[in-house]
Parts: sequence; C-alpha cells; structure tokens
Amino acid sequence: MKTIFSFAFLLSSVLAMASDQNSSKKEDLIKKLSAEQFAVTQQCSTEPPFRNAYWNNHEPGIYVDVVDGKPLFSSTDKFDSGSGWPSFTKPIDSAVVDFKQDKSAGMIRTEVKSKNAQSHLGHVFDDGPGPDHKRYCINSASMKFIHARDLEKEGYGQFLKLFPAFQKKESKMKNEEVILAGGCFWGVQDLVRKIPGVLDTKVGYSGGTFKNATYQDVKKGNTGHAESVKIVFDPKKLLFEALLDQFFTMHDPTTLNRQGNDVGHPYRSAIFFTSEHQKEVAEKVIQRWNQSKKWPNPIVTEVKPASDFYLAEEEHQDYLKKHPNGYTCHYYRKF
Repeated sequence: MKTIFSFAFLLSSVLAMASDQNSSKKEDLIKKLSAEQFAVTQQCSTEPPFRNAYWNNHEPGIYVDVVDGKPLFSSTDKFDSGSGWPSFTKPIDSAVVDFKQDKSAGMIRTEVKSKNAQSHLGHVFDDGPGPDHKRYCINSASMKFIHARDLEKEGYGQFLKLFPAFQKKESKMKNEEVILAGGCFWGVQDLVRKIPGVLDTKVGYSGGTFKNATYQDVKKGNTGHAESVKIVFDPKKLLFEALLDQFFTMHDPTTLNRQGNDVGHPYRSAIFFTSEHQKEVAEKVIQRWNQSKKWPNPIVTEVKPASDFYLAEEEHQDYLKKHPNGYTCHYYRKF
C-alpha cells in the first residue's frame, strides 16, 4: 500500500512539474511572439492571404522558425503560387519538418510543423511545380526571414553556399546585365526601372542582324530586331528569377509577335541572356510558369544569347517619364 501511494505521489509530482513547465513555456512565448505569431504557431491559426510579411518577398535568403530560429526554407525554393501565402517546393532539409494529418476545416489536409519547436507552419499540397509537384503553403507569421547578406552575421553562414553571389566580398561583386523584350519598350522600361534592385535601364533594338538599326529600320519588321530594354541590376538586391517573375506578370508572354495593339516581330517576347546562369534560370522560370497555368496558353518567350544592342533614339528613352499619359499596354496582372 505504501509503495502504491509513493508511486501515485511521484506521478502526481511529475505531472505537476510538467504542467508548470508548459505554463512557463507558454508565458515565455507570449512575451517573445506577437499575438499573430503565437496564434499561428501555437494555436494553428491561419493569417490572411496577401496581407502578410513574405507572400511577395523576392529577396535572397532563408526562412527560419520564429520560435527557435531553426532554418526551414530557402528563397531558392520559393515560388509565386498565387495563393497569397509564401510557397516553397521543398524545405531546406527534409529533416527539419514533421507532418500531421489535419481533418479540420471540413477536409483532410497535411499539416506541416517544425521538427524541433513543433510550431504550426502551414500545409503541404500536391499542386506545386515539378519535379515533385509539392506546394508548401506556409504562414509568414511562423517564420523570420534572414537576408543572404546577413547569413554570416546571424550565425547561418553554412547556408551561404545557396547564394554564390554573397560568398564574395561586396566590393568585388559585379552588377548583372540582361536584355528583355516584351512589346513596346516604353511600357516595359517604365515598369522595370521601378523594381527595387534595378540600377539602370536603356531602350533599344536587339536580336536582329541588321547593323546600326534605328527606329525607322526596326518598325518595318524585317530587321529581326525586337524593341528591347537593357537592364543593369544588383544581384545582391534582386534575384534574376524574381526579375523574370515580374517580367512575366507585366506583359503577356503567350502571344506570338504581339503585345496589345502592337503587332509584328519587333514586339515579340524575348530574354537575351548574358550568362549561362541566366539561361538556366530563364528556362527554369518558363517551365515553372507553364506548369502553374497562370497563363492559360504556353509561353512563347525566346531565350537567346544577347547580341548587339543598338541604343534607341533619345526621344524613346524614359518615354513615359517624359509623357506620363503616353501610350502603354503594360501593367501588372493579379494572378
């Protein structure tokens, strides 16, 4: 009888201690996290789409658990799913997450939790891009973003290998250049120059064989040139993939030799790459966009090495800056 009483007393003490620890942990988290972060990670709440910190974040870096700082996802695996929440094709390492069947909301879903802190992150679906077709739909409130330039400083230096550009000293890092064509160059330039990380834009003629092409030559449609924008951007601030995502949103890349009212070869969609890396990224982005079916028809954008770029006449440079009400058929679509 004494032994049974001692065991019961011990069990009661252990349960009381566990309860005290859980209560203390909860109080610590309430102090550490915002109300929304606590509701999402500890109570499985869902933040509103399109009104959260990272759904439209295109900066290079990693996403860590807001509770314990453990790495979860990388921007290299992030894509725009159109859902209004950050979406990833895979976690930074398969061992950092747990999965649990979720029968709430009147359906069966797969919940994603962080392995270490057991934070509720979001859900995973089978409608993502290839090759695995996974879409990790994650709440921004469950994560903290660490920019690639800050990885070493924040203690995540081992992940710099994911971002080769940031492994060099900033003083030695070079800006990148690419030439994009997407219809009338007035509208493309006006939108591109406003993208954070874009340093310079010039309009001109590229992709043809006719020497020293001018507007009068190109508008005839038989020189092979496309109205284009030469873009200089800082890869520390703007990933090439993110630039292309915006490019495919500001014009229709599925119409052959046409944008809006402008018809003909000079108004085709094209990416004139300046490195093999840009070529690989461009092909990857086009494949992803085709699989997403955001545009109902296949993308017909050319991907070719950059060739001679003939600067357009001064009257065409920053045309919509000079003429705010001037013609344009370019705008950002909401997918």
